[in-house]
Amino acid sequence: MSTSSSERGVSLGMPELPAPDYPDDVRARLEADAREVIARYPDSRSALLPLLHLVQSEEGHVTRTGMQFCADMLDLTTAEVTAVATFYTMYRRRPGGDYQVGVCTNTLCAVMGGDAIFESLQDHLGLGNGETTDDGKVTLEHIECNAACDFAPVVMVNWEFFDNQTPASARQLVDDLREGRPVEPTRGARLCTFKETSRILAGFPDERPGAVEESGSAGPASLVGLRLAKGETAPARVVHPRDGGPHDEPQDTSAADPEHPAGPTAEEGE
Repeated sequence: MSTSSSERGVSLGMPELPAPDYPDDVRARLEADAREVIARYPDSRSALLPLLHLVQSEEGHVTRTGMQFCADMLDLTTAEVTAVATFYTMYRRRPGGDYQVGVCTNTLCAVMGGDAIFESLQDHLGLGNGETTDDGKVTLEHIECNAACDFAPVVMVNWEFFDNQTPASARQLVDDLREGRPVEPTRGARLCTFKETSRILAGFPDERPGAVEESGSAGPASLVGLRLAKGETAPARVVHPRDGGPHDEPQDTSAADPEHPAGPTAEEGE
């Protein structure tokens, strides 16, 4: 005898309604921007990533309306757009704060203190991963490698670098962001909001006076390998002898100390 879905505790629910459209003025503006982006590519489908950044700049996250817009502009299905939007972590799927504070917890940053920084910020802000402060200012997120291991541990705010952080400096950073105090990245241009950052990532120019010039280049630690590859040598390091003794005298080790023998205490295999 078969059982109904209700008897099995399964709720089929109602099909989801189509996504609402943007207001006419917003859609017209976004269509003009989208056509400019699409014209940069020989295949319109290649414009999907920047278009997702474009719709994210409108609402602060990628909504169903935004994905439907991208599908309409590129002649794709919403399933195709959703597959991309959910694959890349730079696209938010729910509302967030003006400043996305990402703490790298990948191997090197974690070892150098990234885990401690993330835990400290969770306690300080009262947030879990991916959550936003009540004032809508800060979204806290642990993130994967930002290719800045030479400055570990690294925190990023709207994808700008804050290098060599500590729990104390990270707490001060989020406090300054919430209070509206000026915050300067270690490298890169001064901060803008997450929506503004998304528009820049969509391929539109940063129109803030002087912002492009502020962006600079890689930090000194990142360029050491490049200098070595060009044949440039680093200055010799002066290492002082330990305890003032000469370098060529043998040092006492545990192996030379009968009271503290070194090595295995049992034969191999025992």
